Amino acid sequence: MDRLIYTSMTGASAAAHRQAVLAHNLANVSTNGFRAEMSNFRSVPLQGSGATTRVFALEATSGHVETPGPVQRTGRSLDAMAVGNAWFAVQGLDGTEAYTRAGNFELTPAGQLVTPTGLPVLSDGGAPITAPQGAELSLGADGTITARVPGQQPQGLGRLKLATPQPDDPLKRGDDGLFRTASGEPVANDTTARLLAGALEGSNVNPVEAMVGMIAAARQFEQQMRLLTTAESSDKSASQLLNING
Repeated sequence: MDRLIYTSMTGASAAAHRQAVLAHNLANVSTNGFRAEMSNFRSVPLQGSGATTRVFALEATSGHVETPGPVQRTGRSLDAMAVGNAWFAVQGLDGTEAYTRAGNFELTPAGQLVTPTGLPVLSDGGAPITAPQGAELSLGADGTITARVPGQQPQGLGRLKLATPQPDDPLKRGDDGLFRTASGEPVANDTTARLLAGALEGSNVNPVEAMVGMIAAARQFEQQMRLLTTAESSDKSASQLLNING
């Protein structure tokens, strides 16, 4: 009987976790550069003497969907979409180098190029990018940054760092929503990477697929709970039979 309880209990917990992952994806269907999380079920034998026949059902996030999101033309000079598998480098709140596909950059009053959340955007040298006071910035296809101050000649400020992760050290999403390498080491600058200026990458979440997945996860959860009810009913019946025979 306890085998059924273990399986149904952990199955319900795994279904609830999948529901949470799908809900998070659906909530970010309009987030620029968002990568949908993937999840999968796996079975894990219960360790311990006399428990080798019990199996846990676990839900685990196995990474993210690499497919780029749709192109959203904005015409804004500080909007950029990384082409292919390139990523923009930013400085996280913990001071480490992190990566994002969201290219809706902003210029602070102090002239620093940042993300909408205030994180510094990094150059190909790994340093924050600062523009002259009152300058208007434009981005080239290779990530070059040009500052134009009224009455002065255009000035080059360097190049955005565009990083292309390698298969042997893939990117993983952190708790802050940014991506970092599995090893923790920064990705080298990719001089061949390109960007599309005046455009943003949309979320790669498929809302219809996410909704269907949520419905399936809800039904799976209900099925597991019915199994728990069945196990409880069977246990009560067995107890009544033992009382009669006693």
